Amino acid sequence: MSSAGDGDAGAGPVIVAYDGATCARNAIGEAGSLIVPGRAAIVLTVWQRFDLGFIPSEEDQLDAADSEQVRRAAERTAADGAVLADAAGFRSRGVAIEASPTWKGIVEFAEEREASLIVLGTHGRARRVDALLGSVARDVAAHSQRTVLIAHRRSPSS
Repeated sequence: MSSAGDGDAGAGPVIVAYDGATCARNAIGEAGSLIVPGRAAIVLTVWQRFDLGFIPSEEDQLDAADSEQVRRAAERTAADGAVLADAAGFRSRGVAIEASPTWKGIVEFAEEREASLIVLGTHGRARRVDALLGSVARDVAAHSQRTVLIAHRRSPSS
């Protein structure tokens, strides 16, 4: 069930997967241009110890083995994403969760909140690299029962 304030007219919130990368910022802008302003959004940063899974918002040195430090950095990244989402027309809040693999954390979070949409950016890696490293966007789309909007990297001419 959606909690009060998470959605509009029975629709669950928009979940925006945000890792601080340019493609994630672009995805927020793209979603904002396609979705009616004022929709509730949760900007989600997924973190892991050692292999962070996001780009810290601050320039500080981060000890990836210190889970408390990583969690706080992930929360700041999510909050920064929420500011961007607000500017794009959403009513948003940032949330950071620890999950591995990242795609599973996103899918489960969206299911628990009965999300109406999951928004992600794609890094646009080459297929060979993608096959080796995996793709969060691909895996979320493959495993989620929710609608998924994947915003592709914009070319320099766009």
